[in-house]
Amino acid sequence: MLRNRDMWHAIDELARINHFSCSGMARAAGLDPTTFNPSKRKTKYGQPRWLSLETIAKILDLTGTSFTEFAKYLDRK
Repeated sequence: MLRNRDMWHAIDELARINHFSCSGMARAAGLDPTTFNPSKRKTKYGQPRWLSLETIAKILDLTGTSFTEFAKYLDRK
């Protein structure tokens, strides 16, 4: 099962292993620098915020990471 917190963990790991801060990775991918900020991970109503596939594709392209490789970071058992 894909959980929101696991997706955010994967984003954080991708930034870390590629020597980016989350805001630095967002900026380098052509996104708003606040895209991955902890404050943006939930809506103003406290619901989990899910990123678009387009956003994920941009950071995968930037880091040269395959979706299969990214998915390994999603599976936190």
